[in-house]
This record gives sequence, structure tokens and C-alpha cells, in this order.
Amino acid sequence: MRTLIATAFVSLDGVVEAPGGEPGYRNSGWTFKDIEFDAAAYEIKNREQDEATAMMMGRASYQAFSPVWPGMTEDFPGYNAMPKYVVSTTLRDEDLVSGWGEITILRSLDDIAALKETEGGPIIIHGSATLNRNLSDAGLIDRYHLLLFPVLLGAGKRLFSDTDKNKQNLTVVENESYANGIQKLVCDVVR
Repeated sequence: MRTLIATAFVSLDGVVEAPGGEPGYRNSGWTFKDIEFDAAAYEIKNREQDEATAMMMGRASYQAFSPVWPGMTEDFPGYNAMPKYVVSTTLRDEDLVSGWGEITILRSLDDIAALKETEGGPIIIHGSATLNRNLSDAGLIDRYHLLLFPVLLGAGKRLFSDTDKNKQNLTVVENESYANGIQKLVCDVVR
């Protein structure tokens, strides 16, 4: 069984929207504005590229990443080389970019559950706030790689839904604090 890992930059109040400067959100780029850069805090991103064997994203994140990431060969060589799964009910094969490796469209949570049952290594989920909430609510996420930023953003897309559901326990398997206030939190979902 494959491990499904949600990775995210998260504000202290749970917002994940536009951390890198994506247009359309009033706090766009909040991960680097007013927060001193500390390379050590981002070590987990390099490790993810080395350990993951596939990347998953929702339609909106795919449409944001696919025109940019394939050309970022120095920043994302591991991500660019791995197979990608895009979860969408509307994208068609002809909508996919060329030159970004193998890309497969998944249509449902059942498709994702079936993918998890296949042979292979971990699958990392990038961006995709709506997808992350739906996968979490469906009990399909196995691990969280979170970088918590010492900011409160108020409005914005959140990592976790407000669905009324049973408590879900997590086991902290790794945590670290950095001088710039960022906190790394790696948690496994308890089943």
C-alpha cells in the first residue's frame, strides 16, 4: 500500500492559500514577506523530492504549477521527474501539458483509494486545498508534512475542513523549531 502525504505551508490559523505569491489573494506570498529566510526550515522539501515516487494535485494547482514548474529544473528536479496524478472531473487528456513527464487524471476518491492499493512508494500532495480537505475527510491521507508559519491570515483557503466528524488522532514523528519562527511538524494519521 502506498503512503499518501499532504505537504503544506500553513499559517497558524490554518490558511494554505497562495504561500508563494500566486495572484488573486490579498496576502499572496505570505511565506516570505516579513519572515527571515532560513534554509534549514525547508530541508523537508528537498527530502520530499528524494523520498516521494509520485506527485498528486487537484485541477487548480495543476493549472497553476504546470506552466511554471517544468522549466524550474534547478528548483524542482525530483518533482519534475516523477509521475503526476491530477484529480479532476473536468480536465481532459488534451488539457495536459507535454514535457512534464507522465501525467494521469484521476476522477474520484475511489480512484485515489485504488491508486493507494498499488505497488510503489509515497505520493506527495502539493497545493490543492480542496483536494486535501476531501482526502482528509475521506480518511485517505496517511501523513502530514507541515511547515507552520508564525502569521495569522484570517480569510483564505484552509488545509482542514470544518466538517463535523469524529476525532482523528495524529502521531508526531518529527518536529523542529527554527530561529525565524517556522515550526516543522510531521505527523502520521493513527488508524
